[in-house]
Amino acid sequence: MTQAAPLVEIWRAEFVESVHFGHVVICDASGQVVDVWGDPDAFIYPRSSAKMIQALPLVESGAADRAGLTSEHLALACASHQGAPMHVDRVTAWLADLGLADADLKCGPQMPRDPRDSHSLICSDTAPCRYHNNCSGKHTGFLTLARHLNANLNYVDIEHPVQSACLEAFERVTGLTSPGYGIDGCSAPNFQTTVYGLARAMAHFAAAPEGSAEEKLRTAMIRHPELVAGEGRACTGLMRAVAGKAALKTGAEGVFVGILPEQKLGIALKIADGATRASECVITAILARLGVLDPRHPEALKRRNAPILNWAGEQTGWIKSVI
Repeated sequence: MTQAAPLVEIWRAEFVESVHFGHVVICDASGQVVDVWGDPDAFIYPRSSAKMIQALPLVESGAADRAGLTSEHLALACASHQGAPMHVDRVTAWLADLGLADADLKCGPQMPRDPRDSHSLICSDTAPCRYHNNCSGKHTGFLTLARHLNANLNYVDIEHPVQSACLEAFERVTGLTSPGYGIDGCSAPNFQTTVYGLARAMAHFAAAPEGSAEEKLRTAMIRHPELVAGEGRACTGLMRAVAGKAALKTGAEGVFVGILPEQKLGIALKIADGATRASECVITAILARLGVLDPRHPEALKRRNAPILNWAGEQTGWIKSVI
């Protein structure tokens, strides 16, 4: 089996202090591998990078149209948001439109990552709710589909029609039978695939024609980058920086994916040790390599070949892409 490849180096002074290894696949619309580092057949959990795949049944079933969902709703269905008011207000309104409430979400309560909202909750001595959870948009999409299918609301059960639809969509776009699943941080099943399978799925989204479910989801992400993550986050900042040329999504434990519609390419990467600093560095390097991101853009400079500062603000080293 091919080993993980060195992807990112951490330099301190003139020496390499640490190295992040991993796997990267760039795939075209025909399913052919355009470029690869590491092992394309390494099995991974895509974690939150697969949310646009999990949202496919919401659109393909007609549930989204029936519920009158807009591109903002679809962006939230694909999001790992940070619980800012712009996210929470939209999720709670969406739930209210369904006649549902916070208690109907199966994701657990989570302190928002947005500093203002987190500070507000702490100062008011208010506990975080489930709609603050970074996956609450995805879960509200699951609830919308469950209602459309006249199914019960225990939508995270692996035998539930919602999860059966997600698995069918997942295996269809990856082109591979999933060997199993794990339970994600938000309590929903997360199906395994290979790095190649995930890249193939992203290329499928990239090449999907106008009006398709895939096109609607990728366009929603590109149109509303602030809803997909939030201010200061890599997904949001890099999507703004590439100015409509890519839909991007991070996943826990060092996963990142990219959908490039103009080039009809899909990107998937996994950092072996799960480091977010490395996954953000690598996706930035690949976007620059493919010509969709100016390497001099501020969003690129703070993630690829970026200086490492100590608490006194002194530069102590660099995080460098090997790609």
